[in-house]
Amino acid sequence: MEDKVPSGRGEFKPVEIPPATFEAGSLFRKIGEVTAFKIHTGSNITDARRAFMEKAKIVVIGAGIVGLAIAAKLSELNDGVLVLEKNKKHGQETSSHNSGVIHSGIHYPNGSLKAMLCVGGNSMIYETCRRYGLPYKRLGKLTVATGETEIRELERLMKMGEGNGVDGLRMLDGNEVSRMEPNIHVERALYTPSTGILEPDDLMQHFLGRINENGASVSLETEVTGLKSTGSDYEISGVSSNTNFTIRADTVINCAGLNADRVAAMVGLDVDKLGYRQHYYKGDYFRITGKAPVNMLVYPVPKGAGLGIHLTPDMAGSVKMGPNAYPVKMIDYRVESSEEEFRKDVQRFLPSISNRTIQPDSSGIRPKLNGSEGGFADFVIRHEADRDLFGFINLIGIESPGLTSSPAIAEYVSEIYENEIRT
Repeated sequence: MEDKVPSGRGEFKPVEIPPATFEAGSLFRKIGEVTAFKIHTGSNITDARRAFMEKAKIVVIGAGIVGLAIAAKLSELNDGVLVLEKNKKHGQETSSHNSGVIHSGIHYPNGSLKAMLCVGGNSMIYETCRRYGLPYKRLGKLTVATGETEIRELERLMKMGEGNGVDGLRMLDGNEVSRMEPNIHVERALYTPSTGILEPDDLMQHFLGRINENGASVSLETEVTGLKSTGSDYEISGVSSNTNFTIRADTVINCAGLNADRVAAMVGLDVDKLGYRQHYYKGDYFRITGKAPVNMLVYPVPKGAGLGIHLTPDMAGSVKMGPNAYPVKMIDYRVESSEEEFRKDVQRFLPSISNRTIQPDSSGIRPKLNGSEGGFADFVIRHEADRDLFGFINLIGIESPGLTSSPAIAEYVSEIYENEIRT
């Protein structure tokens, strides 16, 4: 049932990345067509030869897993690709604060971007892991039901998953579930064999290696504070390692994650009118100490703003519970939920949780487009050419299944660039 890299995590050796390529302020480095980067420092300029703004071909704002995947893909065929990241390290927000689940694609409406890109990304991630030796475990997942209403929801999920092209779905009765997972007590479950786990940073390191091999650059501690269209290109301004900069770019790709709506507003888009306003929803995790109670991923029927508090084994073999989902105003990664809330939610299908020790583990924040209204909201991945922003590609509301979808999103954005923008 479990499919994993035989060598294990201990032998995984990601592509080594020369520190200079990805250090803070690498905006000064040469990338393809962009030569001898100098920072435009306003009143500090004393030499007329320095009074210019350098030009990149493509700037990706944000070095989370999606931004890195896009930069890796675009730099295969294009010189002058530059990634700007405000944090000291790549993937410090949504990309590293999640369950590390490789989703199958059963939860998203037929024909949606989330469905298409999740199903495509699922197979692409497994292929990448096998080809490059990235550790992963294809554990499979049970989505469980404890009553008639939930059973009807399982049937809906199965139909939707089959419509999305998810292979191997199977409905199980309570006895079949008990044989697979003796500690899980439910009436029915939907078995999804293609669900798995990996360490998100392993995948990000892979994308960083490809970016480096392709001659592109990532500039850390480089925050974008201004973005405007000049009519022929884009002027990007901000602060890189405490130094003000201005750079021009032919194409800008907004992969700013939790701040993607703010970047969209910088370039003049009305984020409220367009439905681009993101709402922060936080999810906490608790870890079950001692022997793992399950070997597979176990999810309840979805409810509320997330997929419900579920059980997720990690690459080390222990099991996390979570996440829940509640609105927050600020980015704060402290675990704020109560132990009692988690026990009560999980006890419906894992009765033995009442006798287990659990402890606060971590939290994450996702950018949701629907906010308190609930319901489904699809990814926004859009070339804004019809809004007088030729060459500006927006990625808004990239929450789950963003990690799973990342390589497929990169292909999708690359097709937009090659078919609609590249000259």
